[in-house]
Amino acid sequence: MAVPKRKTSPSRAGMRRSHEALPREAHNDCSNCGELKRPHHVCGHCGHYDGREVVQAGKALKGAVRI
Repeated sequence: MAVPKRKTSPSRAGMRRSHEALPREAHNDCSNCGELKRPHHVCGHCGHYDGREVVQAGKALKGAVRI
């Protein structure tokens, strides 16, 4: 069975784990209401996408038709 010959230093362990960080989620301002929203998604606050109203404000986005 393979056994490490030397202890892994904290620096080397940190370098190995450098790619395990969670990515930051991108957010943009809605052009209609100014709330934060995901890019290329319908605004959850006002229901606008690409300058037009896709879902009526206040309705759930769960059953909304995707564009």
